Amino acid sequence: MAATKREIERKYESDAGSLPDLTGAAGIAAVLDKGVAELDALYYDTADERLAAAGLTLRRRTGGTDAGWHLKLPVEPGVRDEIAAPLSDTVPDEIAALVRARVRSARLVPVVRLRSVREVRHLLDADGGLLAEASADTVTAERLNRAGGTARWTEIEVELADGGDPAFLDAVEKRLRKAGVRPSKSPSKLARALAETGGPHRGPTRRAKPVTAGDHVLAYLREQREVLLHCDPAVRRDLPDSVHRMRVATRRMRSALRSFGAVLDRAVTDPFAAELKWLAGELGADRDQEVLAERLTSALAALPPELVLGPVPERLSAWAESRHGRTRGHLIAVLDSGRYLALLDTLDALLSDPPLRKKAAADPEKALARAVREDRAKVARLIEEALALPPGHERDLALHEARKKAKRTRYAAEAAVPALGAPARSLARSMKSLTALLGDHQDSVMARRTLRELSAVAHAAGEDTFTYGLLYGGQEQRAAQAEARLPDLWKRAYESGCAPG
Repeated sequence: MAATKREIERKYESDAGSLPDLTGAAGIAAVLDKGVAELDALYYDTADERLAAAGLTLRRRTGGTDAGWHLKLPVEPGVRDEIAAPLSDTVPDEIAALVRARVRSARLVPVVRLRSVREVRHLLDADGGLLAEASADTVTAERLNRAGGTARWTEIEVELADGGDPAFLDAVEKRLRKAGVRPSKSPSKLARALAETGGPHRGPTRRAKPVTAGDHVLAYLREQREVLLHCDPAVRRDLPDSVHRMRVATRRMRSALRSFGAVLDRAVTDPFAAELKWLAGELGADRDQEVLAERLTSALAALPPELVLGPVPERLSAWAESRHGRTRGHLIAVLDSGRYLALLDTLDALLSDPPLRKKAAADPEKALARAVREDRAKVARLIEEALALPPGHERDLALHEARKKAKRTRYAAEAAVPALGAPARSLARSMKSLTALLGDHQDSVMARRTLRELSAVAHAAGEDTFTYGLLYGGQEQRAAQAEARLPDLWKRAYESGCAPG
């Protein structure tokens, strides 16, 4: 079974190749010698090294106290999540799943072998508690998958103990710098091995600054692609907000393809946009359930205890947990499906050979501003039509459509910010406020539908349904308040968030 550990560490280089004495620095009362470990690790990747290009490392290591398979996922500079699984001959299924969006149909093969002799020290506080583990590693690297050679170096690592304060590492670094130790130029041993063992290596791509309208649209799509791929393993691990962020990335890409049809040929991109809509819908099943459960739970908690009649909290909790279990299992099946992996392949192909139209070469300030203005005009028409309807089901549907178009306008404005600056940023903020209001309205619609369903089940079981009716009335009131605020908010959004140009 895989286990997860948050790894916070810093790597250093030293001409001396040994660990300086750190006693007395940063509250270190004692340095305990833990001996020498010999480590032997095979690093796996695809033939074109997709994992390394994304900052991921996958290894099978023997020796030391943590022999096994380790997948390291970047969180931020100096911070990674390490997913560990027991030793086996092949990549464990639970780890293979976490890199599937990157690997897809390619094979994982050994690309580098690293053998290290590690001198380990424990840095202890006055009570004997572990502050960090420091080590000096003599590393021998051998390239396995290309016409490369070997390399050898010594590096120092300081890894913070679980639950430690990252500021401790700052204090330790001051002592190390005084001793002539320098921060490493490489983020990981694998990155250094790939750089020093020869042979071509596909590192992170550095692209030229966007110039044309097409450059800006493609840069935005590439950014969202990376968000989607970064979120994939987080969704599989059921991390907070991961489904939402992945869903937003798919929506942003789809919105960009629709809004900037003058830049990218929609005859080519529309079939792919349809697949993005499918994926967003699959992701939404889990996300919408999560939002709805939080909304109803909060509303119930706000009621005085004497108004909660019957087992309402228990029924609501059981409903939320059962629905989450069903939707989560389905979502993982979606991420493992051929359709999803084909979508990722199509996205890569579209970005590598984009179907650019003539206006893709145009001045971005004109081409992108026009697209944003057209989107804003559609939002205006939909809101006016919705407000002309009487309160009720038809208005609810119309406001939901206006919300979707407002989101599209927001995303188009966000994509245009690098080219258009403050006017696009202002419009994006205005559309964000508008979609938040319309989102609250739509959530109230969905909450009332759910409360009717739960009330019917409770009634059939002979339970008191008073509380469900009370919650229903509260959600109805929230919808009415949103509708009352909408005209003024829309007027201010339209005036203060005017599209550029």
